[in-house]
Amino acid sequence: MKRLTLNDIFTEDDELGLLPVDTSSARTGQTNRRTGLDLLKEAERFVENNGRLPRHTAENHEEMCLSAALDRLAQNPSPAIKKADRLGLLARPNLPSSPPLPDWRDEQAFTDIPHTLKDILDDDDLEMDTSIFSLRHSSPAAERAVPEHQATITPCANFQDYEALFETVQQEITNGLRTARRVRKNQILEPAEGDFFIRNGLIAYVAEKYEKTYRHGDREHRLRIIFSNGTESDPLMSSFRKSLTEDKTARFISRIGLGPLAGSETVANATGTIYVARSLSEVPSIRKLRGKLYKIGVTSGDVRRRVADARNDPTFLMAPVEIVATYTLVNLSHRKVEDCLHRFFAPSRAILHVRDRLGKQIYPKEWFLLHAELVGQAAHLLQKGTLHLHTYDPHQQAIIRKEASS
Repeated sequence: MKRLTLNDIFTEDDELGLLPVDTSSARTGQTNRRTGLDLLKEAERFVENNGRLPRHTAENHEEMCLSAALDRLAQNPSPAIKKADRLGLLARPNLPSSPPLPDWRDEQAFTDIPHTLKDILDDDDLEMDTSIFSLRHSSPAAERAVPEHQATITPCANFQDYEALFETVQQEITNGLRTARRVRKNQILEPAEGDFFIRNGLIAYVAEKYEKTYRHGDREHRLRIIFSNGTESDPLMSSFRKSLTEDKTARFISRIGLGPLAGSETVANATGTIYVARSLSEVPSIRKLRGKLYKIGVTSGDVRRRVADARNDPTFLMAPVEIVATYTLVNLSHRKVEDCLHRFFAPSRAILHVRDRLGKQIYPKEWFLLHAELVGQAAHLLQKGTLHLHTYDPHQQAIIRKEASS
């Protein structure tokens, strides 16, 4: 196919009329620029059509430009222009003018300007569905983030039961039986019962660790920490872990035995407390069992602090509880006592499930359908060392000797 040249293109029929060019102005040296007479006639037409002079503050660009051009023309008009000024526009006659453009400052008084979001929402002219500001299907962030009970450092009431243990650990570190390893920043720690740490210059003993709930997607625990200066605290494990990693002097004291798998010795005369709790939950399926359903728990710390955050703890059915009874134990491991009581009353264990704050379904195993005073009887037999000679009959709701049941 032959390629077209420019001559071929220009000699073709121009169906759309795109090619003809008016070159008259170029030949004569004239331009399309408006003369002073043209501007004057244009201004006269504007005045006749609008009844006023063009305004230099007008929103219309052409009117604004016409006003500026008329001002320049009036400064030094030629005799021909003065003669052609039949409306006397160059003298700026007192023609009617339209009202000035509205200014936002004039729309309302300065005191009426809203200063807060509440002022805007209270405006009667604002139609808005206020239900969009109501929090539904979720608890407030402050309620989720802040537990009902926060850990504090208090004097340890039974520090005499632990004092000899701290002295032994200090001697073992001196003799080389134990080593104190530095806790690195960002190190993942899993404190266990019986572990020793050095924090803020004090030896910290993990006396108790019990399951709490799911917080921010992770299983959380609360610890009972005894310090070598005679104080104690019950922080969440995540808080205790953070305090260790942020302390540049923090150390983990190694265990004695088979490396990290060996547990520490128990305190010879440690005291624990068995507690019986009644749920105050308003959930219908739980409320109808009130007076029959009890939680059996054992702690080495203060019972009131143990249940303080019950409404956030699935093991407490995510509701406050009332302590019905407490029984003191001496020279017995609280963890072993709890396991023993739960196995003893297993025939009356209640099958329950609750959802934690993240919606995960939890099955607490510490709730039983029995008479509360039976726990006291079992605690008495346990302290005497004769509980193994008895059995629990769920049909009679009684503790009987094994010989009598045979």
